[in-house]
Amino acid sequence: MKMTLPTYFHSLTKMTFFSNLCHYYNRIHQIILSYFQQTNEELVNFAAVEDKLESLPDIQHTAAHFKTLKVNESFLQLYVDTESFRLHVDWLKAAKENFSLPFVADESASSHLLHLSGLIKRSLHQINEEVPQLTAPSLPVIINSFNALTFSIEISERLQVFCICSKRILRHFHRLSRCPKH
Repeated sequence: MKMTLPTYFHSLTKMTFFSNLCHYYNRIHQIILSYFQQTNEELVNFAAVEDKLESLPDIQHTAAHFKTLKVNESFLQLYVDTESFRLHVDWLKAAKENFSLPFVADESASSHLLHLSGLIKRSLHQINEEVPQLTAPSLPVIINSFNALTFSIEISERLQVFCICSKRILRHFHRLSRCPKH
């Protein structure tokens, strides 16, 4: 059974759902901006670093896409993409640990992504959507610390876009639900 937007969202207590989700996307975004800005500065001389992680989610963020959003499908996609980024960040954290690179930001981002994933999963259960079983992506072997840093930049850039777009999607549904702002 598909739930309508007002029925589902007005049943949530005082719209804390949107606040919680936006809070975690904001935290992840802040972590990435603060830590990965330093990493980007380290690689300023390597402008030719190309994207190599094809398993990262492809984020739709055009105005046309926002006009076609549906609650159930959007929350399913948010869950899948959040989990995908969490798996990528965990993979990167393990690689950085192996090369004795700092990984505190990765650990923090992973923790926030895990919590966010749990919130979205609970919301999917509330709207009677089946939570998809995800398979681990096929990720390349990281051969050296420079390789780890380039993957770190790629993941951070894509995760920033994901956080911004996810917050826009949540705000879009928040407006449609006609809930009071916080």
